[in-house]
Amino acid sequence: MSSPYENAIYQWRQGERRLGAAPVERIAQLERVTGALTAELRRRLGGRFSTGELAELYEQSASWCLQVAMKTAPDDPWAWEAGVVIDAAFGRYLHEAADYAGGRTEVNA
Repeated sequence: MSSPYENAIYQWRQGERRLGAAPVERIAQLERVTGALTAELRRRLGGRFSTGELAELYEQSASWCLQVAMKTAPDDPWAWEAGVVIDAAFGRYLHEAADYAGGRTEVNA
């Protein structure tokens, strides 16, 4: 049985994959935007958080994530691509979830 956030986790992993496959000349800027988004996730979620909490935040993230991306790379609209930078940021931050166990969530975290 799949968890309600397995689709989100799949999207985040795809974002990490897309970021890794980006053209070399764009990697630095995409990494800057992804880093800014990850910092914002840390600010919004604070200390200990669960995979479910991260998935809930993801559902509401489109507007504020776009604002962070635009502020970080105002002259590079290609660096605002949600399927790359937003998904990659959530994918990276997933590893810090209290109930994340290297590809699956723990039930008793």
